[in-house]
Amino acid sequence: MLLEGKNVIVTGGSLGIGSAIALDLAANGANVAINYRRHADEANSVVTKIRGMGRKAIAVQADVASFADAGRMVETVVKEFGGLDILVCNAGINRDAVSWKMTEEQWDEVIDTNLKGYFNYIRHAAPLFKSQNSGKIVCVTSINGLRGKFGQTNYSASKAGIIGLVKSLARELGRSNVNVNAVAPGLIETEMMKQAPADVKEKALSEIVLGRLGTPEDVAHLVTFLCSDLARHITGEVIKVDGGQYI
Repeated sequence: MLLEGKNVIVTGGSLGIGSAIALDLAANGANVAINYRRHADEANSVVTKIRGMGRKAIAVQADVASFADAGRMVETVVKEFGGLDILVCNAGINRDAVSWKMTEEQWDEVIDTNLKGYFNYIRHAAPLFKSQNSGKIVCVTSINGLRGKFGQTNYSASKAGIIGLVKSLARELGRSNVNVNAVAPGLIETEMMKQAPADVKEKALSEIVLGRLGTPEDVAHLVTFLCSDLARHITGEVIKVDGGQYI
């Protein structure tokens, strides 16, 4: 087991890529805590599956955009699990619109969730990692944070901000033996993507040199690797999981 006995938080772990990450970490030996804001049933389903693997698991109702909620969740996990070893920041939303029609609310909601939400958890986890001289932080960004996308100035800006956050954190926390990396998925076949119009899928597939959409598990396997000691000498990196879509 790559992560036997490690204690992990996965934000946005009730659905899609987040749930795949939570389950893969547990399959590799970790105890996993996930947060949810509205999807309680889905979160509890993930917890049940993890406990079925013989691991500890909890779901905490917490809005990632709330600094106080993040602090409360980290405290809860430390109390329930006895410590925290790994933080995976994954929770994210999109509110797409072209820039000249985007509302202030659409901008703020995406930045507060996708970027500030990552900071909120990192701010509460980093002192713990520094004090124990160990830790792993993996942040899920997007290839659209590297290249931008029409109609997604808010989303792309938030994902580009995550990349800058990761690189700065790697410099700040490296001497405390904390690895900080980012994973940048391309188009992944989540439930939301399955419901997308056919022309949207066709356009995406035309960009992907492997000729197929990625799965949440494709992302999860890389996250698990970066959370393990196999990646102990990797930090400050942004690794794409996109089947060549960015090329």
